[in-house]
Amino acid sequence: MFYSLSNGILMPKIGLGTFLISNEDAKSVVFEAIKIGYHHIDTAQRYDNEKGIGEAIKNSSKPRSSLFITSKQKYHMPFEEAKKAFFQSLEHLQTEYIDLFLIHWPSHDKFVNQETWRFFEWLYEHKYAKAIGVSNFTKSHLEDLFETAKIKPHVNQIECHPGLTQTPLRKFMAEHDIKTISYGPFMRGAIFEPPYKDVLEQIGKKHTSTISQIVIAWGIQQGMFMIPKSSDLKRLEENHRAASITISEEEIQEINQLNRGKRVYTDPDNNPWGIFQATNT
Repeated sequence: MFYSLSNGILMPKIGLGTFLISNEDAKSVVFEAIKIGYHHIDTAQRYDNEKGIGEAIKNSSKPRSSLFITSKQKYHMPFEEAKKAFFQSLEHLQTEYIDLFLIHWPSHDKFVNQETWRFFEWLYEHKYAKAIGVSNFTKSHLEDLFETAKIKPHVNQIECHPGLTQTPLRKFMAEHDIKTISYGPFMRGAIFEPPYKDVLEQIGKKHTSTISQIVIAWGIQQGMFMIPKSSDLKRLEENHRAASITISEEEIQEINQLNRGKRVYTDPDNNPWGIFQATNT
């Protein structure tokens, strides 16, 4: 149920995404997910639900060492402010370290990305984060980062699903031993509509599986980490079981042919969030 990152850290193949889950709801949703068997919880400073997740972790029966927590930096900030925000995340999550910490969105200025990455390397070197990575970085963003990075990102969390397979980017990342985390695997519901539904439903029938399960299995079998989101108990269980489904190579290729280069989330090269923010607080 794990894949190894380039530094040897074991990361669960499937996790729970918590985007748009409130602090209050996170207490119960994450608590139930951990009971079901989820070990990886994915959050972000921007999601404003780290406190609720921290409460869920505290109330669960699982030891901290058995859980894998991912969070993401809200903005690009000066070192001391970034450090303050990070330690606030630790406080909210009620933990002494984060398993994986990510730059949430790339800046349009490569020098800002490079400076932020120096802070991330500091976190890693001081063992506050067991692994570090980026999110929504394109090939050009990564190449710019490599110019000054002492440590290459261990992962890149990107929008990736049957409508946007990201094959060229994933190939480039594999050449640099950067693992892929897929977010938005259900395309905001578009996998339940033609042309995706027709193909995925047919494959699902062969495996007595749902469309959602087939998409999760499709990603995991290609070496991706999958973080589907749900607050429904039945779907939480259903998604978690998908990690044990095996589809054929022919079926994987059939799904890959659905690629339309279709984004349902923000284009990283035009994102409004990769800004440098100095709060002076």
